[in-house]
Amino acid sequence: MRRLRLKADGRIVELRDGQEFPLVPALPTQTVPARSQPAVRDLRRRAQLTQLEFAAKLGVPVETIRNWEQGKRAPRGPARALLAVIAHAPDTVFAALSSDPAPAGA
Repeated sequence: MRRLRLKADGRIVELRDGQEFPLVPALPTQTVPARSQPAVRDLRRRAQLTQLEFAAKLGVPVETIRNWEQGKRAPRGPARALLAVIAHAPDTVFAALSSDPAPAGA
């Protein structure tokens, strides 16, 4: 099983023998435009989900998904990081998000 870590700057690294190895080659030092990130619509379609289903899985209002897809707003912070992880391992992320927490006292 691979151990992955999401870094604060949005990079995903694999942990092996106590060292971090980037999953994607490092980006140039210049700022990367938001459009180069995987488009929300493309991620949603690859997951074969409607906007409503995708919003429910992410725990955000469907209006947020619509705004992201229409370019009215861009994902920021934790949402951007979550979308980056979904781009690399959608099944794992959706499985983790759908897990029910352990009952209290268990």
